[in-house]
Amino acid sequence: MMFAHAQRFLFVSVCVSALVGPCLVNAESIEGALSRAYTSNPDLNAQRAALRALDEGVAKASAAGRPKLNGIGDYGIAELWDKNPSTSIYGRHSQSHPRGVSAVLTQTLFASGKVEATIAAAERGVFAARSTLANVEQKTLVDAATSYMDVMRDTSVLELRRSNLGVLREQLRQTQDRFSVGEVTRTDVAQVEARLAAAQADMATAEGTLKTSMAKYRQIVGDEPKQMSPARPLARVTYKSLNEALTVAISSHPSIIASSINIEVAEYQLRQAYAGLGPTLSVSASSGLRNDVSYVNNRSQNTNTIAGTLTMPLYDGGESYASIRQAKEVIGQRRLELDSAREKVRADVVSAWSQLEAAKARIQSANAQVEAATIALNGIREEAKVGQRTTLDVLLTDQDLLSARVSLVTAQRDRVVSSYTLAQTAGQLNVENLKLNVKQYNPAAHYERVSGKWVGFSIMDGE
Repeated sequence: MMFAHAQRFLFVSVCVSALVGPCLVNAESIEGALSRAYTSNPDLNAQRAALRALDEGVAKASAAGRPKLNGIGDYGIAELWDKNPSTSIYGRHSQSHPRGVSAVLTQTLFASGKVEATIAAAERGVFAARSTLANVEQKTLVDAATSYMDVMRDTSVLELRRSNLGVLREQLRQTQDRFSVGEVTRTDVAQVEARLAAAQADMATAEGTLKTSMAKYRQIVGDEPKQMSPARPLARVTYKSLNEALTVAISSHPSIIASSINIEVAEYQLRQAYAGLGPTLSVSASSGLRNDVSYVNNRSQNTNTIAGTLTMPLYDGGESYASIRQAKEVIGQRRLELDSAREKVRADVVSAWSQLEAAKARIQSANAQVEAATIALNGIREEAKVGQRTTLDVLLTDQDLLSARVSLVTAQRDRVVSSYTLAQTAGQLNVENLKLNVKQYNPAAHYERVSGKWVGFSIMDGE
């Protein structure tokens, strides 16, 4: 009976935690979890909505260079009392109803480059936000992979704890039988009982950890985890060396690209500030009709005017100069942020690379540990049968084997997660490289539809 429990213990460990193939039929894959997170993660979809809102900034900036047409209407009541010069008494009274309508068309012809700089800054801001969105997408994907593997690891650990609990219960039963016939002492029974109590506490902890991981999985992926198949380390995105990973990351990571574009945005904002010191030329045309209806007469006027206006700022209290100095400081800030982004990406890549290499080494060590602990446990059990080993020896060796199996499960999880993390830190964890079966979100589609719109109330649905 004890040997049957040990066989079940080993089978559960290998089946649930191994990365060489699924033990479940029609189980969910890690790619399926990534696909659902890509399409339904609320944080990611909120970032896409934020980008679509930012697209409208280009249309708003373009509006400054477009003609503007306003309709104006007014209506009033005017009363007049005439004063008699000889008596100083107000006498005759009259009332009129002035009213009028007009249309005014205004067009800015020249604004010292401010309109062009504003549009360019808005466009570059959209491009920077796209890179930020790409970074959020990759962060969501690596979070989904991590939560998937956390559930896998914690499920495996729970099964190991549950199987260990079954082994200890059987061992307690056998030890009590041996105690009843005088083969062992009460101390041996107490030792097994203590181990059993500790195993029950460990299993309760494992259950709580699994529930926490499942809640995190639902938060990121959007669904409760179901039957899950073991996952392999990411093989589609690999690097021959750390230097190769660093080269790819520095040249293509979304956060670095976004920081670079933000420098351009700041430079265009500086141009806007300088334009505040230059002249502005605009032209306006208006056509209006006025009526002044009274008891005495009915006067009507029709006016049509066209005029050009040249505005040259002379002094605005120093606001323009402060804006220029501020914009220069922002450019310096953006350049420092680019340096910081590069260093952060470099540190993240080195860390992910080191964690991946360490996980590979831990798997080899854990495999060797499991193999050695299994051999040791089998030998000690045989020796215990003939009185050469104590019950405590068996319990300690059994605990060593359990710890080795838990370490193996953890190392396998770490290797998979580290492979995805390395791809994310290098800026390569995207739908194309993962070959996910999902429609890729195209941020340019919404931008092309709305950036040139002149009228319209309805928003465009995100893809």
